Amino acid sequence: MPELPEVETVRRGLQPDFEGARILKLECRRPDLRFPFPERFVERLEGRIVTALSRRAKYLLADLDSGEVLVMHLGMSGSFRVEQQADSFLPGDFTHARSRDEKHDHVVFHLSAPGSQGPEAASRIVYNDPRRFGFMQLVARSGLSSHPLFAAMGIEPLGNALNADLLDRLFAGKSAPLKAALLDQRLIAGLGNIYVCEALWRSGLSPERAAGDITGPGKARVAARERLAAAIRKVLEEAIAAGGSTLRDHAQTDGTLGYFQHSFAVYGREGEPCRTEGCKGTVLRLVQSGRSTFHCAKCQR
Repeated sequence: MPELPEVETVRRGLQPDFEGARILKLECRRPDLRFPFPERFVERLEGRIVTALSRRAKYLLADLDSGEVLVMHLGMSGSFRVEQQADSFLPGDFTHARSRDEKHDHVVFHLSAPGSQGPEAASRIVYNDPRRFGFMQLVARSGLSSHPLFAAMGIEPLGNALNADLLDRLFAGKSAPLKAALLDQRLIAGLGNIYVCEALWRSGLSPERAAGDITGPGKARVAARERLAAAIRKVLEEAIAAGGSTLRDHAQTDGTLGYFQHSFAVYGREGEPCRTEGCKGTVLRLVQSGRSTFHCAKCQR
């Protein structure tokens, strides 16, 4: 499943062609993806201008001049391909071998040039999804925050809002392991398995430690929260700058592969030496709630 850095990379790759463009024509080549397309989907999109393209957690949000928002989720194997005349590229790469097989091209947006009033299409954005776990929905902007997809969603992890004080409030009284608390989308939105493992290693905290153990006024606990908040932001920022992580399927909109996986300190490195300076520990793998957790038991306390 693409994580936040991969989805943000896709957003940045699509933005130059999507934002400010008019949807001149929409092709839906099947009636559904994971879910059926919304009622009158084509009719509600054709002729609309995309006023903004943003992200919330792992969702892409295309604001339309009609007051609706096109909500897009990539699922396990979804990807976008941007085609401009003879050129074609993939915006944002993640964890599956990105398909160019046209039989999996399920949705095609024919777009004007951003800001253009003419009827000529300047680009096509093609949504390809071999496994069809992705989906698209239309939601009124005025009701977006209360929509079932977003109503219980926690804070975004990028930016200064995620700090020691916020973690203190989010984790207070929680006996769940830190790994589980960080993956709880009701607390922090968009964090996934890879980047939680990396952030916990950077902050020197055990994934098995109870989340509530780092709350409270003690100096050591405050310092632990500060390290964790800083590590989360830093690992996400570095991953976005690297174009995400390519494990199996992820590729950027220009077809290049994300390369943050080459910077993994613990994820997927079971049995290898810990990269913490001076630590002679070994990266271990354990299973928490059905997911693999990679950590160093010697330097992550």
